Amino acid sequence: QVQLVESGGGLVQAGGSLRLSCAASGRASGRTFSSYTMGWFRQASGKEREFVATMRSGGSTYYAGSVKGRFTISRDNAKNTVYLQMNSLKPEDTAVYYCAARVFGFGRLDGLDYDYWGQGTQVTVSS
Repeated sequence: QVQLVESGGGLVQAGGSLRLSCAASGRASGRTFSSYTMGWFRQASGKEREFVATMRSGGSTYYAGSVKGRFTISRDNAKNTVYLQMNSLKPEDTAVYYCAARVFGFGRLDGLDYDYWGQGTQVTVSS
């Protein structure tokens, strides 16, 4: 089993920045963290979960249009950790942010094929 633990959420004013971290532990299917596709998703109160960003094992990235240019996903395979740097935050970014891992494959943008999920970390952006 793979466990994902997010951290770094909090309260920030509009225009501010936060850096989220997601630490992975455990093993799955004979694979290691470096081979996983990692993704960030978020869910606002009363809304459905939405895709934020993803990074494949080879380093390629993809972002939702709403965050492109403001958010950056990165990973440190030596630390089994993926990050989400969030800049120029807006009130509409307020949500619980979840880290997810896809052991095999690249991961769907709807998140339905991700194998493991963290418990989430709250990000609140005040206007």
